[in-house]
Amino acid sequence: MSKTKQPKPDWIKIKLTTGDNYKEIKSMMRSKTLHTVCEEARCPNIYECWANRTATFMILGDICTRACRFCAVNTGLPTELDLQEPERVAEAAEQMNLRHCVVTSVARDDLKDGGAIYLQRR
Repeated sequence: MSKTKQPKPDWIKIKLTTGDNYKEIKSMMRSKTLHTVCEEARCPNIYECWANRTATFMILGDICTRACRFCAVNTGLPTELDLQEPERVAEAAEQMNLRHCVVTSVARDDLKDGGAIYLQRR
């Protein structure tokens, strides 16, 4: 019995939009040493989001202390907190002309307060 492969519907196909906006966002994330869920969790929508100048910033580093089976973020022993990171996130949000900013973090079970004091910093 021969099975013919059916084409995927248009709504499920990923469009690799790597134009100027995508390249600019990627370059900025590298130069500011910032992390995003888009990259660290290997989100398939990264091309579309970055092409539209949006991103979900991930703070407290890029190494999570948990190993959730559904998540692609690296697991291990995190490095020291980067106290300049909030400033760089704010600069990036401004450079991206964002009216609102989505920020999440890795789990930091290695820290007594889980990083809460870092999040409250102004």
